[in-house]
Formats: sequence, C-alpha cells, structure tokens
Amino acid sequence: MIAVIDYKAGNLKNVAKAFEFINADVLVTQDPDRILNAQGVVLPGVGAFADCMKSLKGLGLDNTVKKVIEKGIPFLGICLGFQILFSFSEENENNGGVVEGLGIFKGAVRKFPEDTGLKIPHMGWNRLIIEKESPLFKGLPENPYVYFVHSYYLDTEDKSIVSAKCSYGTVFDAAVSDSLVFGTQFHPEKSGETGIAILKNFVKVVLKK
Repeated sequence: MIAVIDYKAGNLKNVAKAFEFINADVLVTQDPDRILNAQGVVLPGVGAFADCMKSLKGLGLDNTVKKVIEKGIPFLGICLGFQILFSFSEENENNGGVVEGLGIFKGAVRKFPEDTGLKIPHMGWNRLIIEKESPLFKGLPENPYVYFVHSYYLDTEDKSIVSAKCSYGTVFDAAVSDSLVFGTQFHPEKSGETGIAILKNFVKVVLKK
C-alpha cells in the first residue's frame, strides 16, 4: 500500500487518482501508524512553504516524514512536498525571514529572478535535463517534457543527489534521487504519459523493497 500524506493541503485527490489509474493500492491518510507501515509514501504539495510546514508540524507529521525516511520506506515528494525536504525557503523573506524546512537535505528554495522577461509562476510544460540515472526515469525518452507550477525553485547544496535539472530563466534542480528518497519539482500526476511512467516506476521501487 502507498500512503499519500494528508496534511490538509496540496493536490491529494489528483495524486491519489493517478495512482489508482495505474492500479496501485493507495490510501490518503494523516495517521502516523498507517504512514509508517505503508510500503511507500508520497508527500504532495501545492501552495505556500510556510503554510505547509505549519500544517505538517501541527499534525505531528513532520517527524513522521523523517521516520519514514529513516526506516528506508520508499518516499516521493512532489512540488512543495519536494521543496520542504530541504533546509529553508526564501518564500517568507519579505515578512521577517526565511522558513525552515525538514532539513533532510541541505539546500535553499529561492525565488525566480524577475529580470528574465519570463512569467512567474513557471507554469506549463518544460523539458528535463537528465543528470544521472534514477529508478524514476527508467524507460523515459531523452529530455522528457513534464508539467510545472511553481514560483520558487530548488538550489541543492549536494549536487550529487540531483537527478534532473530544468531551465527557466535560470537552471534549477528539478528532481533528486538518493537511495529510496525521490523528489520532483514537477507534477507527475499532471505530466501525461511521462508522468504515468514515472509513477509506475515509483511503484516498481516500492514493490521491490
């Protein structure tokens, strides 16, 4: 069973439906015991970094996510659920400072530069620049197109975990892969056949564990 973490935010239904579409056994839950006993765990996310962290902490799910990763349960963070794995976000810079993330990995979530002439948020299809082999990308075409919706981008400290980058005014880290921890800035559940292939690949990782 794959647990989709319900922290009262994010595109939970779309993610759950995408897994149901590929006949995966999926449960949307905020129960720590069910999450920690799942075969795989997904943390979706849409919205503000600070709100996401506040909700996770309020439900005690910040520690649950850390325990999932410590236990070696295959984990997939999507969009905001990917960003909060890192040290901090500059999203609250105009209101008193940065917002701390979960700190699973070191890195900063930064605002797109405003002098590129490109629209912010970065919304729509863009191609990935594959940096290294990842189980999620197995069988994908070279430089596949995926769907993004975000105003802030990830700048990791440890570039060895970056599995894909993307270019939108600046080159940013679009996906990470480290042992059984995966994260994507883009939305697999909105990325057509490529996204479905990525979710199928995650299920294969889960079933092998």
